Order: sequence, then structure tokens, then C-alpha cells
Amino acid sequence: MKKKIFLFSVLLLFFMFFLFKSFYGKHYLREVASKNNFLIGASVSSSPFLKDEQYKITLKNEFNLLTIEDDMKFARIHPQRNTYNFLIPDLIVEFAEENEMKVRGHTLVWHATLPDWIKDKKYTKEELSSILKSHIQTVVSHYKGKVYTWDVVNEAYNDDGTLRDNIWLRTIGPEYIELAFQWAHEADPNALLFYNDYSNEGLNQKSDAIFEMLKSLKKRGVSIDGVGFQMHSSITYEKNYEVIKENIKRYKDIGLEVHITEMDVKIQHSNKSQKERLQQQAEMYSKTLKLCLSSSNCSSLVTWGVTDKYSWIPNFTGEEDSPLLFDEKYRAKPSYEAIYKLFQEN
Repeated sequence: MKKKIFLFSVLLLFFMFFLFKSFYGKHYLREVASKNNFLIGASVSSSPFLKDEQYKITLKNEFNLLTIEDDMKFARIHPQRNTYNFLIPDLIVEFAEENEMKVRGHTLVWHATLPDWIKDKKYTKEELSSILKSHIQTVVSHYKGKVYTWDVVNEAYNDDGTLRDNIWLRTIGPEYIELAFQWAHEADPNALLFYNDYSNEGLNQKSDAIFEMLKSLKKRGVSIDGVGFQMHSSITYEKNYEVIKENIKRYKDIGLEVHITEMDVKIQHSNKSQKERLQQQAEMYSKTLKLCLSSSNCSSLVTWGVTDKYSWIPNFTGEEDSPLLFDEKYRAKPSYEAIYKLFQEN
């Protein structure tokens, strides 16, 4: 009888241990990131945000920063010339405030996601300048004190370093970039203002042109605080992290911050096993974060999505993929564990 009681007690202790570990031993990414004075974030899509409770739970538990993925873009937030739609962004910003998360505003000026009333009508330079100024200042003023940083201008350059042909360039001229930063600063002098682009993390024609543009704006006293590296990546294309580090440093030398703003890592088009692909993905996330942590002017990394379940990549490429930190069932992946460990060790 005593032996049975002893065995039952041992089993009960094991059960209690695993129960305690499950409920109280859970670790969260935002906790270790915050200890490093680092912002770890994810972009938020309105559909799962409104319908999937686990999406919101994961978001608030794991991240201390969010980017509104689509609902602050021009066509969504300003669908008619005299109409603004702040409903969904307001809900997400309120959620962030309730959960002590910072908000990244995305994006004020872009060539895409424009409403028909912009695309289908010809405006004079003065008319379109007035429209853009009103748009920027209305949106930024609405979120004054609630959005800590804005992607003011998004993807204004081609890969060869020339300015992208868009309605803003054709009608207003290249000064639209400077004016956008000026107008945003006037609307909220305390918000951080960033230029954001893809394929600009290395050293190439595009990144050189962007650097020279931002250096010129900074030198002339334009209110600009940094540059966003989107860092959409793939395990089939290894990045040169030493070159990226060199690029980050040159921004430090002119007093600008660098944020990783839209990171995901595709694992498609590889003949390796799923386990091997996920490990390669984890290494890329880890190397990118390590690079950022080692640079005093890099203090933020945002993944473009919360979970593989709602990633934009499968629809964009037509191929199945798993590019984020959480799988379709919200289970933490090797990439999550890799960056968590790096935060712990830093």
C-alpha cells in the first residue's frame, strides 16, 4: 500500500511539474525583446484581426510593436476625395494601446493601392500637391501621439537607382518626397519619419541612390529619422550580411536609424526536407536579428504577418510556403526559438 502511495505521489509530482511548465513556464518574445530595448513586431491584417481570436492573442503576447498591413494605405483610408475611413485602423490602434504596443504607420505615399479618384483623373501640379498634403496631414493628425513612426514614402526607387515612374513624380516632380516628409512633420513633430523600400539592404545602385537622397534631405534639415529595409527573403538566396552591416553603418554615420520593416523568409523552391528548410529559415532570421542587435542604430524588426496561416506569399507566388515565426496552428517554429535564444544571450 505504501509503495502504491509513493508511486502515486511521484506521478502526481511529475504531473504538477509539467502542468506548471505548461502554464507558467511559457516564454514570450516581446519580454526578451523589451529587455534588450528592442521592438519586435508584426504586420496586422484586418480580416484575421476581426475574426480570429488566437491571432489577437498571439499578437499581444508575442509582439511589442505592430504595423497596420493594408488599412492605412491610400485607397483604404481615403476612398473618396472628401471621405476618410478610420474605422479599422482605429480598432487596431486601440488594441495596440490597450496592450502597450507601439504602432508603425504604413504608408502615406506609395505608387500602388491608390483610389480610382486619384488614378482616373488628371490633376495639375498644384491640385495634386494640395491633395497629397491634405491626405498626409489629415491621416497623421488623426493618429498624432498614437503612431510612433511612419513609413512616409514607400518604394519610390527602381532597382537601377532611378526614381520610379508614378503619378506623384509625373505630376508634382521629384520634390514630392521632400514635401511628404515636411508635411508629415508639421502634422506630428514627435513622430519618427522613415523612407521604406525593398532590395535596399545591400550595396547596389538602388541602395546607393536612396542613401544619397536621404543624406541630402538630412543635410538640408528635412525632418527624417531613418530608413526601412523590408528584407523579404528566401532560403534559396543567401544574403551578404557583412555588406548589410556596412550599409547600416553608413546610415549611422549620417545620424539615421535603420529598421527591418517587412521581414519574411520563403522556403519554397528548395529540394531539401521540411526540417532542413525550416532550419535554414531560422538561421536567416537569427543572422538578421544579430546584425541589428550589433548595430546601435538598428532597434526594430517587423515580420510581415503573424502566422503562416495568413501570409501573403502563397497567394502572390502561387506556391505553398511557411515564411513566418508561427505555423498555421500558431505553434512557434525554429525561427521563433532562434531569435528568442538570441535575445536571451544578447
